[in-house]
Amino acid sequence: MPDSSGSTGGTPETHVIDFRAAERLLAARDPQGAVKLLDSVIAAHPENTAARLLRARAFFAAAQLRPAELEFSIVLEREPDNAYAHFALGRTYERQGRPDQARRHFRLAAALDPNPEYLQRAKFDT
Repeated sequence: MPDSSGSTGGTPETHVIDFRAAERLLAARDPQGAVKLLDSVIAAHPENTAARLLRARAFFAAAQLRPAELEFSIVLEREPDNAYAHFALGRTYERQGRPDQARRHFRLAAALDPNPEYLQRAKFDT
């Protein structure tokens, strides 16, 4: 019988459950709990970009900026037109005190999606 615990291996169904639970944990401000669940999902499905994006968000929320940077970068390697990932990577660089890299990604996000928050951070008028 396959392991359905979600913590080691698991089934595709348990990985979906773990992903959804991780979303809820992140929304409830428990980013470390979200990362723990997503680790098993990504171990089983390293190509799962949605899980990587959620884990990047959780790392960012936990102020684990280097892991967040790495995960957002992986997402952007796979989806270079992901405006949110550019914006979030820009915020990560901003928190790391790297304004030039942050500005580059804020501008890419704004170019891909004219979201008012992206446009404000891109500072095209300066």
